[in-house]
Amino acid sequence: MGETSFSLVYGAEALILVEIGEPSTRYTQATEESNEEETRENLDLLEERREAILIRMAAEKQVMEQYYNRKARLRYFKIGDYVLKKVFQSMRAANAGKLSPTWEGPYKIHGIAGKGAYELETLDGKILPSNWNVVHLKRYYF
Repeated sequence: MGETSFSLVYGAEALILVEIGEPSTRYTQATEESNEEETRENLDLLEERREAILIRMAAEKQVMEQYYNRKARLRYFKIGDYVLKKVFQSMRAANAGKLSPTWEGPYKIHGIAGKGAYELETLDGKILPSNWNVVHLKRYYF
């Protein structure tokens, strides 16, 4: 973001002395009045710096969203479409090897559960207990 987290929280950059006991020029030339004035000035500017960073973060999120939407292959299914569902490692049989199938089905789309989530049913008409995301489904062609 161009700012350190310390400066966002405390309003000033962290000051570390090179050697203990040897004061820096910033420390020796500072007076109490100038220090208070600079602190008030930094506190006034702190809110503006935070707002500028929030605007920059929102712009970066928009750029990432545009990049994702450009690369993503969005798929939509209708109720009644036939799909295959992905077989995960945890769902495979104990003796299944690396050559076991990675997709199983076909299943029929029973309903739309939300944005990109679908309810599936087997060809016998039994509804599966959990919803499936569109990322883990692909269209089945007879």
